[in-house]
Amino acid sequence: MFKLNLKIAWRNLWKNKVNTFINVLGLSIGMASCILIFIFIRYQLSFDENFKNESRIYRVVTNWTTADSFFESQGTPKPLPPAMRNDFKQQLDKVAAIQGGGGIIKVKDALGKNKIKTAEDVHYVEPEFFEIFDFKWLEGNPRQSLSQPNTVVLSSDMADKFFGDWHKAVGQSINFQNKTDLKVTGIIEKMPDNSSFPLKVLISYKTYLNRALPELKAWASVSSNSECYVLLKEGISVEDVSAGIPQFINKYYEKDKISKEGHKLQPLRDIHYNANLGNFANKTTPKKELYGLAIIGVFLLLTACINFINLATAQAVSRGKEVGVRKVMGSLRKQLIFQFLTETLTITVISLLVGCVLTEAALPGMKSLFKEDISFSITEHPIILLFMILLMLVVSFLAGFYPAMIMSGYSPALAIKNKITANAGSLSLRKILVVVQFAITIILIIGTLVVLNQMNYMREKPLGFNPSAVALVDIPSDSIAITRYHTLQDRINKIPGVLSTSFCASGPSSSSNNEYNFKYNGTINATFQANTKDVDENYFKTFGLEIIAGKGLSKSDTLKDFVVNETILKKLNVVNYNDAIGKAIRLHGKMGYIVGVVKDFNNMNLHEPISPIIISSDKNSYTKIAVKLDSKSILSAMKVIESTWNSVLPEYVYGASFMDDEINQYYQTEQIMGTLFKVFAGTIIFISFIGLFGLISFVAAQRTKEVAIRKVLGASTIELVRMLNGSFLVMVFIANLVAWPLAYLFISKWLSGFTYRIDISIWPFALAMLISMTITLVTVSIRSYKAAAANTIDALKYE
Repeated sequence: MFKLNLKIAWRNLWKNKVNTFINVLGLSIGMASCILIFIFIRYQLSFDENFKNESRIYRVVTNWTTADSFFESQGTPKPLPPAMRNDFKQQLDKVAAIQGGGGIIKVKDALGKNKIKTAEDVHYVEPEFFEIFDFKWLEGNPRQSLSQPNTVVLSSDMADKFFGDWHKAVGQSINFQNKTDLKVTGIIEKMPDNSSFPLKVLISYKTYLNRALPELKAWASVSSNSECYVLLKEGISVEDVSAGIPQFINKYYEKDKISKEGHKLQPLRDIHYNANLGNFANKTTPKKELYGLAIIGVFLLLTACINFINLATAQAVSRGKEVGVRKVMGSLRKQLIFQFLTETLTITVISLLVGCVLTEAALPGMKSLFKEDISFSITEHPIILLFMILLMLVVSFLAGFYPAMIMSGYSPALAIKNKITANAGSLSLRKILVVVQFAITIILIIGTLVVLNQMNYMREKPLGFNPSAVALVDIPSDSIAITRYHTLQDRINKIPGVLSTSFCASGPSSSSNNEYNFKYNGTINATFQANTKDVDENYFKTFGLEIIAGKGLSKSDTLKDFVVNETILKKLNVVNYNDAIGKAIRLHGKMGYIVGVVKDFNNMNLHEPISPIIISSDKNSYTKIAVKLDSKSILSAMKVIESTWNSVLPEYVYGASFMDDEINQYYQTEQIMGTLFKVFAGTIIFISFIGLFGLISFVAAQRTKEVAIRKVLGASTIELVRMLNGSFLVMVFIANLVAWPLAYLFISKWLSGFTYRIDISIWPFALAMLISMTITLVTVSIRSYKAAAANTIDALKYE
């Protein structure tokens, strides 16, 4: 029976080639888009999975609450891990600290000569870390390999890089930061791309403790590179641990601080999705972004299914006699439903196969857009095959069930006499579906216009400084390198094309920010924390920062002069900025005096408001030299800068980036969303209008005799085109009215994530209406004109 139904289905599809082509084209594009979205979401949801104790692993995060702000960081004070290990013995099975860092690694050959010199990220790790996370060890012992100072564990790919073959690495040594030899004691498997832990060089935490840094005992100092992970005991809930945190804070933190510190436990599976906190891999994908992609996928699928339903129900009239004859010959309604569903299934299977080809073709572009290793392999990820089967069944049901019910319900007598009408009432389901389809399309058009406008606004909005043509060249910060700073600066300043240089810890806008408590005017405790920046006296000139009161920093390597921004004075209720000049500030336990006020500039991205900022000099904190270049000489100057840097600092590894590029990184998610909106809005527009073309083609065919009679009675071609176009233009107009309030809600919610954003104006809505009405008018008019211009004799010769 199924074989017969399949043969009949194939004959009907072949007979109606145009409709079949339109359906296959729309469904295949919609299904390909859904598959692409699914494999991306699957990849994102696979981050940090498959750890043995996944449900009991948490990261300790820190937050600060002040009178008017809330700030949180993935970092913790360095004394916190041992304190938690001691105070939460009953609730926590394991506590482990991990410290991010970086430096120069050298590997010598058999003759003692350096064969490798490279700058690498490193992580100092306590042995307990590997009792919390069950990474795969190729060699070494998780409990012992990092138990002693000056030991290191390498990932297999890093060991291959250093020694040619990881099997030969254990027992060998590498030199770190030109002063410490580290013995390789273990090898772990290369970390997958879908991990928040890009661990390649793992140094024993005792090596870090041996540096005897002051912050090792400082509870008031928090760096985002200092993370702490805990493993809850069996049967202990996160609420049990959280209940003891207030007492823990009262025990270790000073009571007279203005900001109130706090800690909470963040689940392991939340780390990849929390953009506010971040991680060592610098990869976060907020779940709202995944939800947005999933909604777009549903919209695409609905649009394609609506196309199918509209064409199938419109075509149902022409198949009335077929249904009538089948019923007279004894076919039951359920048999007819099965027959029509078989036709839909056949189209869906063909569309799925074409969709797989389109997916494979589009995959490289998607990998490039997301910069992720997305795979379409159903052997590696069988869930993709399961999704495609489910997708095929859902589409077959959604697209085929209603047309099958309509066609199988025809009265045999009316069907054989050709008395089946195309519309059952003035407000048919087909019209409602067209309105829904175009409402979805218009929402995406409006969303795309707003996203692109907001991105353009962020690119063009003055940041309060000039990031153009400023190179940020990395510099080492050890005692040997510091003695060569001024030699390096003097030689770079003499390079043609270099306008100015400045030592700093970061650019004016940076993802690396430190917040500290401070005192103003000697005795007044500020009710908020300040963002601090360590720079030299040339910083303001290099970045085009404007001093609006007092002066900039003088040439100094100590914390004695401070420059503050407008925001900090506004929060301190200082109206006349000149009144602040000469006032004392106590920061980091040291006293200094305000010498100048800088005009406000964005120190983070446009999602965040401008922070209160204190700028001072401290050569021990410099990590970069900012180089302002003549825009016409960037390439030539950068080559000479690299050569100069290598001659002054030959023991180290050169690295550089541009301020513009770093700022663009802040808005990568928005840039991706803007591209996706453009692609998918274009896709939905295409699917919608090929469906519209098919629908008007069928309507025109159904009204051929009516058009011919009207023409004989004197109607002009223009009047006939207007008649055929009218209902479609009305439906698209109604779709605009439906889409506008929904689009307004969506874009308002999205824009609320930006502190600095565009105002919602009428023009995106008006332009979306103009685009949709124009494309509808062109699409429908082409087919209507052909029908109106046809020879009337051909339509009426058998009457």
